[in-house]
Amino acid sequence: MLKDYDINSALRELEEDKVFDECGVVGVYAPGKEDIARSVYFGLHSLQHRGQESAGIASNKDGKIQYYKEMGLVQEVFNDEIIARLQGDISIGHVRYSTFGESHAVNAMPLVVYHKGGSLALAHNGNLVNAGLLREEMQDRGVIFQTSIDSEVIAALIARYIRDNTIEEAIMKTLEIVEGAYALVITSGNKLIGVRDPNGIRPLCIGRTAEGYVLSSESCIFPLLGAKFIRDVEPGEIVVIEDRELKSMRFSKGKRRAICAFEYVYLARPDSDIDGRSVYMARTQAGRTLAKEHPVDADMVISVPDSGTVAAIGYAEESGIPYGEGLIKNRYVGRTFIQPDQRMRELSVRLKLNVLRDNVKGKRIIMVDDSIVRGTTSGKIVKMLKDAGALEVHMRVSSPPVIHSCHFGIDTPEEDQLVAAAHSQEEIRKMIGADSLGYLSVEGLMDSIHLGEDKVCFACFNGDYPMALSDEEAKENGTLADKESEE
Repeated sequence: MLKDYDINSALRELEEDKVFDECGVVGVYAPGKEDIARSVYFGLHSLQHRGQESAGIASNKDGKIQYYKEMGLVQEVFNDEIIARLQGDISIGHVRYSTFGESHAVNAMPLVVYHKGGSLALAHNGNLVNAGLLREEMQDRGVIFQTSIDSEVIAALIARYIRDNTIEEAIMKTLEIVEGAYALVITSGNKLIGVRDPNGIRPLCIGRTAEGYVLSSESCIFPLLGAKFIRDVEPGEIVVIEDRELKSMRFSKGKRRAICAFEYVYLARPDSDIDGRSVYMARTQAGRTLAKEHPVDADMVISVPDSGTVAAIGYAEESGIPYGEGLIKNRYVGRTFIQPDQRMRELSVRLKLNVLRDNVKGKRIIMVDDSIVRGTTSGKIVKMLKDAGALEVHMRVSSPPVIHSCHFGIDTPEEDQLVAAAHSQEEIRKMIGADSLGYLSVEGLMDSIHLGEDKVCFACFNGDYPMALSDEEAKENGTLADKESEE
Protein backbone atom coordinates (compact mmCIF):
# COMPACT_ATOMS: atom_id res chain seq x y z
CA MET A 1 0.00 0.00 0.00
CA LEU A 2 1.25 3.48 -0.88
CA LYS A 3 1.75 5.83 2.04
CA ASP A 4 0.73 9.47 2.13
CA TYR A 5 3.22 11.57 0.26
CA ASP A 6 4.17 15.06 1.45
CA ILE A 7 4.67 17.55 -1.37
CA ASN A 8 7.43 19.17 0.69
CA SER A 9 9.23 15.83 0.55
CA ALA A 10 8.81 15.82 -3.21
CA LEU A 11 10.21 19.32 -3.40
CA ARG A 12 13.07 18.31 -1.16
CA GLU A 13 13.85 15.47 -3.58
CA LEU A 14 13.60 17.99 -6.40
CA GLU A 15 16.20 20.17 -4.67
CA GLU A 16 18.63 17.30 -4.27
CA ASP A 17 21.15 19.37 -6.24
CA LYS A 18 21.15 21.90 -3.41
CA VAL A 19 20.31 20.46 -0.02
CA PHE A 20 22.24 23.22 1.73
CA ASP A 21 19.45 24.07 4.14
CA GLU A 22 20.31 24.25 7.81
CA CYS A 23 18.61 26.07 10.71
CA GLY A 24 17.80 29.57 11.86
CA VAL A 25 17.74 30.96 15.40
CA VAL A 26 16.38 34.18 16.85
CA GLY A 27 16.15 35.63 20.34
CA VAL A 28 14.37 38.79 21.54
CA TYR A 29 14.91 40.58 24.87
CA ALA A 30 12.40 43.32 25.75
CA PRO A 31 11.93 43.84 29.51
CA GLY A 32 8.36 44.62 30.50
CA LYS A 33 6.93 43.81 27.06
CA GLU A 34 5.25 40.44 27.45
CA ASP A 35 4.02 39.74 23.91
CA ILE A 36 7.39 39.45 22.20
CA ALA A 37 6.65 35.92 20.99
CA ARG A 38 4.95 37.73 18.12
CA SER A 39 8.22 39.47 17.28
CA VAL A 40 10.00 36.11 17.30
CA TYR A 41 7.27 34.73 15.04
CA PHE A 42 7.90 37.48 12.47
CA GLY A 43 11.64 36.98 12.84
CA LEU A 44 11.26 33.28 12.08
CA HIS A 45 9.27 34.19 8.97
CA SER A 46 12.33 36.11 7.77
CA LEU A 47 14.53 33.09 8.49
CA GLN A 48 12.18 30.53 6.92
CA HIS A 49 14.65 29.98 4.06
CA ARG A 50 17.04 28.39 6.56
CA GLY A 51 14.68 25.57 7.54
CA GLN A 52 11.22 24.41 6.52
CA GLU A 53 10.71 21.19 8.49
CA SER A 54 9.72 22.50 11.90
CA ALA A 55 9.35 25.70 13.88
CA GLY A 56 9.23 26.53 17.57
CA ILE A 57 9.11 29.40 20.05
CA ALA A 58 9.88 29.44 23.79
CA SER A 59 9.01 32.43 25.98
CA ASN A 60 10.43 33.25 29.38
CA LYS A 61 8.36 35.11 31.98
CA ASP A 62 10.14 35.61 35.31
CA GLY A 63 12.17 32.46 34.74
CA LYS A 64 9.20 30.29 33.81
CA ILE A 65 9.29 29.00 30.24
CA GLN A 66 6.35 28.17 28.00
CA TYR A 67 6.94 26.79 24.54
CA TYR A 68 5.30 25.42 21.44
CA LYS A 69 6.88 23.63 18.49
CA GLU A 70 5.66 21.42 15.69
CA MET A 71 6.44 20.16 12.22
CA GLY A 72 5.72 22.56 9.37
CA LEU A 73 6.34 26.08 8.17
CA VAL A 74 6.12 28.99 10.61
CA GLN A 75 2.65 30.09 9.50
CA GLU A 76 1.40 26.50 9.71
CA VAL A 77 2.72 25.88 13.22
CA PHE A 78 1.53 29.12 14.88
CA ASN A 79 -1.71 31.06 15.08
CA ASP A 80 -2.89 34.01 17.19
CA GLU A 81 -4.16 31.77 19.99
CA ILE A 82 -0.85 29.94 20.36
CA ILE A 83 1.19 33.14 20.18
CA ALA A 84 -1.02 34.76 22.84
CA ARG A 85 -0.26 31.90 25.24
CA LEU A 86 3.50 32.38 24.94
CA GLN A 87 3.74 35.32 27.33
CA GLY A 88 7.13 36.60 28.42
CA ASP A 89 9.61 39.39 27.86
CA ILE A 90 12.42 37.08 26.71
CA SER A 91 11.70 34.75 23.81
CA ILE A 92 13.70 32.53 21.45
CA GLY A 93 12.73 30.76 18.24
CA HIS A 94 14.00 28.18 15.80
CA VAL A 95 13.33 26.93 12.28
CA ARG A 96 14.82 23.55 11.47
CA TYR A 97 16.10 21.52 8.60
CA SER A 98 17.36 18.20 9.91
CA THR A 99 21.06 17.56 9.38
CA PHE A 100 21.53 15.47 12.53
CA GLY A 101 18.64 13.47 13.96
CA GLU A 102 15.40 12.38 12.37
CA SER A 103 12.84 14.68 10.84
CA HIS A 104 10.28 14.34 13.64
CA ALA A 105 8.40 16.66 15.99
CA VAL A 106 10.32 15.36 19.00
CA ASN A 107 13.49 16.82 17.45
CA ALA A 108 12.01 20.26 16.87
CA MET A 109 13.51 23.17 18.80
CA PRO A 110 13.82 25.10 21.05
CA LEU A 111 14.69 22.41 23.57
CA VAL A 112 13.38 23.10 27.07
CA VAL A 113 15.24 21.49 29.96
CA TYR A 114 14.14 21.47 33.60
CA HIS A 115 16.96 21.26 36.11
CA LYS A 116 17.40 21.65 39.85
CA GLY A 117 17.68 25.42 39.71
CA GLY A 118 14.87 26.07 37.24
CA SER A 119 14.62 25.72 33.49
CA LEU A 120 16.32 26.81 30.29
CA ALA A 121 15.41 26.89 26.61
CA LEU A 122 17.99 26.42 23.87
CA ALA A 123 17.98 26.76 20.08
CA HIS A 124 20.95 25.58 18.02
CA ASN A 125 22.15 26.07 14.46
CA GLY A 126 25.03 23.82 13.46
CA ASN A 127 26.44 20.35 14.09
CA LEU A 128 28.70 18.92 16.78
CA VAL A 129 31.41 16.62 15.45
CA ASN A 130 31.83 14.82 18.79
CA ALA A 131 28.14 14.49 19.65
CA GLY A 132 28.08 10.70 19.18
CA LEU A 133 31.05 10.20 21.49
CA LEU A 134 29.60 12.48 24.18
CA ARG A 135 26.13 10.96 23.96
CA GLU A 136 27.54 7.46 24.39
CA GLU A 137 29.58 8.51 27.42
CA MET A 138 26.61 10.25 29.01
CA GLN A 139 24.28 7.30 28.38
CA ASP A 140 26.84 5.04 30.05
CA ARG A 141 26.47 7.31 33.09
CA GLY A 142 22.70 6.94 33.07
CA VAL A 143 21.69 10.10 31.23
CA ILE A 144 18.43 9.60 29.32
CA PHE A 145 17.95 11.44 26.03
CA GLN A 146 14.52 12.30 24.65
CA THR A 147 15.64 13.25 21.14
CA SER A 148 18.16 12.06 18.55
CA ILE A 149 19.67 15.52 17.91
CA ASP A 150 23.11 16.70 18.93
CA SER A 151 21.62 19.87 20.44
CA GLU A 152 20.33 17.82 23.36
CA VAL A 153 23.90 16.95 24.26
CA ILE A 154 24.59 20.66 24.73
CA ALA A 155 21.42 21.18 26.77
CA ALA A 156 22.09 18.12 28.94
CA LEU A 157 25.63 19.21 29.70
CA ILE A 158 24.52 22.73 30.66
CA ALA A 159 21.86 21.25 32.95
CA ARG A 160 24.50 18.96 34.47
CA TYR A 161 26.89 21.80 35.31
CA ILE A 162 24.34 24.39 36.37
CA ARG A 163 23.75 22.54 39.66
CA ASP A 164 26.88 24.07 41.17
CA ASN A 165 27.44 27.02 38.85
CA THR A 166 25.82 30.06 37.30
CA ILE A 167 24.29 29.63 33.86
CA GLU A 168 27.31 31.40 32.35
CA GLU A 169 29.73 29.08 34.15
CA ALA A 170 27.71 26.03 33.11
CA ILE A 171 27.80 27.13 29.48
CA MET A 172 31.54 27.76 29.67
CA LYS A 173 32.16 24.27 31.06
CA THR A 174 29.98 22.77 28.34
CA LEU A 175 31.81 24.63 25.59
CA GLU A 176 35.11 23.23 26.81
CA ILE A 177 33.77 19.77 25.94
CA VAL A 178 31.67 20.10 22.78
CA GLU A 179 33.36 20.46 19.41
CA GLY A 180 31.85 21.53 16.14
CA ALA A 181 29.80 24.32 14.64
CA TYR A 182 27.17 26.12 16.66
CA ALA A 183 25.27 29.34 17.00
CA LEU A 184 23.16 29.14 20.16
CA VAL A 185 20.46 31.30 21.69
CA ILE A 186 19.56 30.40 25.26
CA THR A 187 17.23 31.85 27.85
CA SER A 188 17.30 31.08 31.54
CA GLY A 189 16.31 33.15 34.57
CA ASN A 190 16.19 36.76 33.41
CA LYS A 191 18.84 36.38 30.72
CA LEU A 192 19.10 36.01 26.96
CA ILE A 193 22.40 34.46 25.91
CA GLY A 194 24.04 34.06 22.51
CA VAL A 195 27.02 31.82 21.71
CA ARG A 196 29.09 31.39 18.56
CA ASP A 197 31.53 28.54 18.01
CA PRO A 198 35.30 29.23 18.20
CA ASN A 199 35.71 29.06 14.42
CA GLY A 200 32.65 31.21 13.71
CA ILE A 201 31.37 28.65 11.19
CA ARG A 202 27.72 29.43 11.84
CA PRO A 203 26.66 33.10 11.92
CA LEU A 204 25.03 35.04 14.76
CA CYS A 205 24.49 38.79 15.01
CA ILE A 206 23.16 41.39 17.46
CA GLY A 207 20.56 44.10 16.93
CA ARG A 208 19.33 46.88 19.23
CA THR A 209 15.69 47.91 19.61
CA ALA A 210 14.02 50.65 21.65
CA GLU A 211 12.98 48.00 24.17
CA GLY A 212 16.08 45.80 24.23
CA TYR A 213 18.05 43.45 21.97
CA VAL A 214 17.67 40.89 19.19
CA LEU A 215 19.93 37.94 18.38
CA SER A 216 19.62 36.34 14.96
CA SER A 217 21.27 34.02 12.48
CA GLU A 218 20.97 36.82 9.92
CA SER A 219 20.70 40.59 9.95
CA CYS A 220 17.84 40.56 7.41
CA ILE A 221 15.29 40.29 10.25
CA PHE A 222 16.33 43.54 11.97
CA PRO A 223 14.37 46.05 9.83
CA LEU A 224 11.20 44.01 10.32
CA LEU A 225 11.64 44.03 14.11
CA GLY A 226 12.66 47.68 14.30
CA ALA A 227 16.19 46.75 15.32
CA LYS A 228 19.46 48.44 14.42
CA PHE A 229 22.37 46.17 13.58
CA ILE A 230 25.11 46.47 16.19
CA ARG A 231 27.64 43.79 15.27
CA ASP A 232 28.23 40.09 14.70
CA VAL A 233 28.89 37.86 17.68
CA GLU A 234 32.60 37.07 17.48
CA PRO A 235 33.87 33.49 17.12
CA GLY A 236 34.40 32.05 20.59
CA GLU A 237 32.22 34.70 22.24
CA ILE A 238 29.30 34.49 24.67
CA VAL A 239 27.02 37.51 24.90
CA VAL A 240 24.81 37.80 27.97
CA ILE A 241 21.88 40.22 27.93
CA GLU A 242 20.61 41.01 31.42
CA ASP A 243 19.29 44.08 33.24
CA ARG A 244 19.03 45.87 29.87
CA GLU A 245 22.78 45.52 29.32
CA LEU A 246 24.87 43.38 27.00
CA LYS A 247 28.00 41.76 28.42
CA SER A 248 30.64 39.84 26.51
CA MET A 249 32.68 36.82 27.59
CA ARG A 250 35.32 34.92 25.62
CA PHE A 251 35.62 31.16 25.98
CA SER A 252 38.07 30.38 23.19
CA LYS A 253 40.83 32.26 21.44
CA GLY A 254 43.37 31.47 18.77
CA LYS A 255 41.18 29.15 16.68
CA ARG A 256 41.12 29.53 12.92
CA ARG A 257 38.25 31.77 11.82
CA ALA A 258 36.12 29.89 9.28
CA ILE A 259 32.69 31.28 8.39
CA CYS A 260 30.91 28.85 6.05
CA ALA A 261 31.38 29.86 2.40
CA PHE A 262 27.92 28.57 1.53
CA GLU A 263 26.34 31.29 3.66
CA TYR A 264 27.41 33.63 0.86
CA VAL A 265 26.82 31.20 -2.00
CA TYR A 266 23.34 29.95 -1.09
CA LEU A 267 22.19 29.84 2.53
CA ALA A 268 21.75 33.43 3.63
CA ARG A 269 19.23 35.90 2.26
CA PRO A 270 20.79 38.41 -0.15
CA ASP A 271 19.74 41.31 2.10
CA SER A 272 21.84 40.03 5.01
CA ASP A 273 25.36 41.09 6.00
CA ILE A 274 27.55 38.42 7.59
CA ASP A 275 30.85 39.25 9.28
CA GLY A 276 30.96 42.62 7.58
CA ARG A 277 30.30 41.37 4.04
CA SER A 278 27.08 41.95 2.12
CA VAL A 279 25.70 38.65 0.84
CA TYR A 280 24.24 40.45 -2.19
CA MET A 281 27.57 42.02 -3.08
CA ALA A 282 29.40 38.70 -2.64
CA ARG A 283 26.99 36.95 -5.01
CA THR A 284 27.09 39.76 -7.55
CA GLN A 285 30.88 39.66 -7.55
CA ALA A 286 30.82 35.87 -7.87
CA GLY A 287 28.72 36.26 -11.02
CA ARG A 288 31.05 38.90 -12.43
CA THR A 289 34.11 36.74 -11.79
CA LEU A 290 32.33 33.73 -13.29
CA ALA A 291 31.76 35.73 -16.48
CA LYS A 292 35.47 36.53 -16.65
CA GLU A 293 36.53 32.95 -15.97
CA HIS A 294 33.99 31.29 -18.29
CA PRO A 295 32.82 33.63 -21.06
CA VAL A 296 30.57 32.32 -23.84
CA ASP A 297 28.75 33.90 -26.77
CA ALA A 298 25.01 33.81 -26.06
CA ASP A 299 21.78 35.78 -26.34
CA MET A 300 20.47 35.85 -22.75
CA VAL A 301 21.53 35.13 -19.18
CA ILE A 302 18.94 33.48 -16.93
CA SER A 303 19.06 32.11 -13.40
CA VAL A 304 17.79 29.06 -11.60
CA PRO A 305 15.59 30.97 -9.14
CA ASP A 306 16.00 32.11 -6.53
CA SER A 307 19.48 31.22 -5.34
CA GLY A 308 21.16 31.77 -8.70
CA THR A 309 19.52 35.12 -9.47
CA VAL A 310 21.98 37.59 -7.95
CA ALA A 311 25.00 35.81 -9.45
CA ALA A 312 23.21 35.72 -12.83
CA ILE A 313 22.71 39.49 -12.66
CA GLY A 314 26.42 39.90 -11.94
CA TYR A 315 27.28 37.63 -14.87
CA ALA A 316 25.04 39.64 -17.19
CA GLU A 317 26.49 42.97 -16.06
CA GLU A 318 30.06 41.80 -16.59
CA SER A 319 29.45 40.02 -19.90
CA GLY A 320 27.16 42.62 -21.42
CA ILE A 321 24.67 39.89 -22.33
CA PRO A 322 21.09 40.83 -21.33
CA TYR A 323 19.60 39.26 -18.22
CA GLY A 324 16.11 37.85 -18.59
CA GLU A 325 13.71 35.41 -16.97
CA GLY A 326 13.66 31.93 -18.42
CA LEU A 327 12.38 29.96 -15.44
CA ILE A 328 9.46 30.81 -13.17
CA LYS A 329 9.42 29.39 -9.66
CA ASN A 330 6.23 28.25 -7.96
CA ARG A 331 6.55 29.64 -4.43
CA TYR A 332 3.10 28.67 -3.25
CA VAL A 333 3.00 24.88 -3.07
CA GLY A 334 1.34 24.09 0.26
CA ARG A 335 1.78 21.14 2.56
CA THR A 336 -0.89 18.90 1.07
CA PHE A 337 -0.74 15.12 0.94
CA ILE A 338 -1.14 13.12 -2.24
CA GLN A 339 -0.45 9.60 -3.42
CA PRO A 340 2.88 9.16 -5.24
CA ASP A 341 3.02 7.65 -8.67
CA GLN A 342 5.53 7.50 -11.48
CA ARG A 343 4.08 10.55 -13.18
CA MET A 344 4.57 12.59 -9.99
CA ARG A 345 8.20 11.57 -9.77
CA GLU A 346 8.83 12.34 -13.44
CA LEU A 347 7.17 15.76 -13.19
CA SER A 348 8.72 16.72 -9.83
CA VAL A 349 10.78 19.56 -11.33
CA ARG A 350 7.65 21.06 -12.89
CA LEU A 351 6.09 21.30 -9.43
CA LYS A 352 8.55 24.05 -8.76
CA LEU A 353 9.84 25.43 -12.06
CA ASN A 354 8.25 26.27 -15.38
CA VAL A 355 9.90 27.58 -18.54
CA LEU A 356 8.97 30.90 -20.13
CA ARG A 357 8.84 29.39 -23.60
CA ASP A 358 8.59 32.67 -25.53
CA ASN A 359 11.65 34.04 -23.73
CA VAL A 360 13.98 31.11 -24.43
CA LYS A 361 12.78 29.82 -27.81
CA GLY A 362 15.40 30.21 -30.51
CA LYS A 363 17.99 31.65 -28.12
CA ARG A 364 21.40 30.65 -26.82
CA ILE A 365 20.96 30.62 -23.06
CA ILE A 366 23.45 30.99 -20.22
CA MET A 367 21.87 29.44 -17.13
CA VAL A 368 23.45 30.43 -13.80
CA ASP A 369 22.95 28.36 -10.66
CA ASP A 370 24.66 28.51 -7.29
CA SER A 371 25.85 24.89 -7.16
CA ILE A 372 25.65 21.36 -8.51
CA VAL A 373 25.73 18.57 -5.94
CA ARG A 374 24.29 15.36 -7.39
CA GLY A 375 23.56 16.71 -10.85
CA THR A 376 20.16 15.15 -11.49
CA THR A 377 18.03 18.28 -11.17
CA SER A 378 20.38 20.33 -13.34
CA GLY A 379 19.92 17.81 -16.13
CA LYS A 380 16.12 18.03 -15.86
CA ILE A 381 16.17 21.82 -16.08
CA VAL A 382 18.49 21.81 -19.09
CA LYS A 383 16.14 19.38 -20.82
CA MET A 384 13.13 21.59 -20.03
CA LEU A 385 14.84 24.57 -21.62
CA LYS A 386 15.79 22.66 -24.76
CA ASP A 387 12.33 21.14 -25.03
CA ALA A 388 11.01 24.72 -24.95
CA GLY A 389 13.13 25.61 -27.97
CA ALA A 390 16.40 26.93 -26.53
CA LEU A 391 19.11 26.49 -29.17
CA GLU A 392 21.91 26.12 -26.64
CA VAL A 393 22.12 25.94 -22.85
CA HIS A 394 25.43 26.89 -21.28
CA MET A 395 25.50 26.20 -17.55
CA ARG A 396 27.52 28.40 -15.24
CA VAL A 397 27.90 27.68 -11.52
CA SER A 398 28.72 30.48 -9.05
CA SER A 399 30.68 28.18 -6.72
CA PRO A 400 33.46 25.61 -7.22
CA PRO A 401 32.73 21.87 -7.61
CA VAL A 402 31.50 20.33 -4.33
CA ILE A 403 33.80 17.36 -3.76
CA HIS A 404 33.67 16.90 0.03
CA SER A 405 30.82 16.52 2.53
CA CYS A 406 30.02 19.15 5.14
CA HIS A 407 30.08 18.08 8.80
CA PHE A 408 29.07 21.40 10.33
CA GLY A 409 25.33 21.73 9.80
CA ILE A 410 24.76 21.66 6.04
CA ASP A 411 23.07 18.55 4.73
CA THR A 412 25.37 17.57 1.87
CA PRO A 413 25.42 13.90 0.81
CA GLU A 414 28.23 11.43 1.36
CA GLU A 415 31.14 11.96 -0.99
CA ASP A 416 30.23 8.98 -3.18
CA GLN A 417 27.00 10.84 -4.05
CA LEU A 418 28.73 14.09 -4.98
CA VAL A 419 28.87 14.17 -8.75
CA ALA A 420 32.03 16.30 -8.91
CA ALA A 421 33.88 13.92 -6.60
CA ALA A 422 33.53 11.07 -9.09
CA HIS A 423 33.32 12.77 -12.49
CA SER A 424 35.28 15.28 -14.53
CA GLN A 425 33.74 18.57 -15.56
CA GLU A 426 33.31 17.28 -19.11
CA GLU A 427 31.60 14.13 -17.84
CA ILE A 428 29.21 16.26 -15.77
CA ARG A 429 28.48 18.45 -18.79
CA LYS A 430 27.47 15.40 -20.79
CA MET A 431 25.39 14.02 -17.90
CA ILE A 432 23.31 17.18 -17.59
CA GLY A 433 23.08 17.75 -21.34
CA ALA A 434 24.53 21.28 -21.33
CA ASP A 435 26.42 22.69 -24.31
CA SER A 436 29.13 23.94 -21.97
CA LEU A 437 29.76 23.98 -18.22
CA GLY A 438 31.83 26.33 -16.11
CA TYR A 439 32.38 26.51 -12.35
CA LEU A 440 33.66 29.48 -10.38
CA SER A 441 37.18 28.81 -9.12
CA VAL A 442 37.98 28.58 -5.41
CA GLU A 443 40.13 31.69 -5.84
CA GLY A 444 37.23 33.46 -7.53
CA LEU A 445 34.90 32.62 -4.65
CA MET A 446 37.49 33.76 -2.11
CA ASP A 447 37.79 37.10 -3.88
CA SER A 448 33.99 37.43 -4.06
CA ILE A 449 33.48 36.84 -0.35
CA HIS A 450 36.38 39.20 0.24
CA LEU A 451 37.10 38.27 3.84
CA GLY A 452 40.44 36.58 3.30
CA GLU A 453 41.33 32.94 2.64
CA ASP A 454 42.07 32.30 6.32
CA LYS A 455 38.63 33.50 7.51
CA VAL A 456 36.30 31.30 5.44
CA CYS A 457 35.62 27.55 5.45
CA PHE A 458 35.99 26.14 1.92
CA ALA A 459 36.14 22.52 3.09
CA CYS A 460 33.38 21.23 0.80
CA PHE A 461 35.45 22.50 -2.14
CA ASN A 462 39.01 21.69 -1.03
CA GLY A 463 38.78 19.30 1.95
CA ASP A 464 40.52 21.73 4.32
CA TYR A 465 38.36 21.27 7.43
CA PRO A 466 38.97 23.68 10.31
CA MET A 467 38.79 20.96 12.99
CA ALA A 468 39.05 17.20 13.60
CA LEU A 469 36.07 15.21 12.36
CA SER A 470 36.22 11.57 13.49
CA ASP A 471 35.52 10.15 16.93
CA GLU A 472 39.09 8.88 17.08
CA GLU A 473 40.42 12.35 16.40
CA ALA A 474 37.94 13.78 18.90
CA LYS A 475 39.17 11.33 21.54
CA GLU A 476 42.68 12.69 21.05
CA ASN A 477 41.32 16.06 22.13
CA GLY A 478 39.91 14.53 25.31
CA THR A 479 36.73 12.69 26.30
CA LEU A 480 34.10 13.91 28.74
CA ALA A 481 35.79 11.92 31.49
CA ASP A 482 39.16 13.44 30.61
CA LYS A 483 37.79 16.96 30.72
CA GLU A 484 36.08 16.48 34.04
CA SER A 485 39.12 14.79 35.60
CA GLU A 486 41.17 17.86 34.69
CA GLU A 487 38.96 19.86 37.04
